[in-house]
Amino acid sequence: MNLNLFVWRQKGPNEPGKLEEIKAIDVSPDMSFLEMLDEVNERLVHQGKDPIAFDHDCREGICGTCSQVINGVPHGPQEKTTTCQLHMRKFKDGDSIYIEPWRAKAFPLVKDLIVDRSALDRIIQAGGYTSAHTGGAPDGNAILIPKPCADRAMDAAECIGCGACVAACPNGSAMLFTAAKVSQLAYLPQGKPEAARRACVMTDAMVQEGFGNCSNHYECEAACPKGIKVSFIAKLNREVLKARCESI
Repeated sequence: MNLNLFVWRQKGPNEPGKLEEIKAIDVSPDMSFLEMLDEVNERLVHQGKDPIAFDHDCREGICGTCSQVINGVPHGPQEKTTTCQLHMRKFKDGDSIYIEPWRAKAFPLVKDLIVDRSALDRIIQAGGYTSAHTGGAPDGNAILIPKPCADRAMDAAECIGCGACVAACPNGSAMLFTAAKVSQLAYLPQGKPEAARRACVMTDAMVQEGFGNCSNHYECEAACPKGIKVSFIAKLNREVLKARCESI
């Protein structure tokens, strides 16, 4: 099938950008979205043009690097799917596809579809760790954890830090990301020693990085490729409120 791509092209953060129309010819429905872009880039290079710059790494739906807004939806039209796992059979011959980068104040553009998402790393660095001694495997198994708590912690730990929640949120909020990283430890006994500090410093780091606040649009949950629930934001709010009250 043949497609009309409208791709955001921008040489650098201080350069003007625009949507550029590019033809994708003889696209196989079995291709992934990134494989289609690879072929488009090969044609652009053969024509002596600058290829489309985009992020990618594992191409297995694990790392979340493949951050693109496709037809206005982070990671594209298929629910709970990263861009690299989106296949061209989701589109039809002759379709027009608009491809843009994440757009958020805290994600400065680098080039074309690439943005700097290191702000998410700095939120984790602020306090997303535990000082509990792990010991050997038998020691770890000796800590009894209720199954509901373990399940919730695992659900939160599914977050791959792609930033789709930020790109989808009209406020550019990282609340879902921060909530997942706080909650995955808050539900476990190993995360209790730094629980109060973690909730506060990670939330403060989020604000300092320029992310907006949550106003319950639920777009973050809809766009998340791993289906992280907004109920974790409620958990984060409870953790922060509890920490503030304990400090009084």
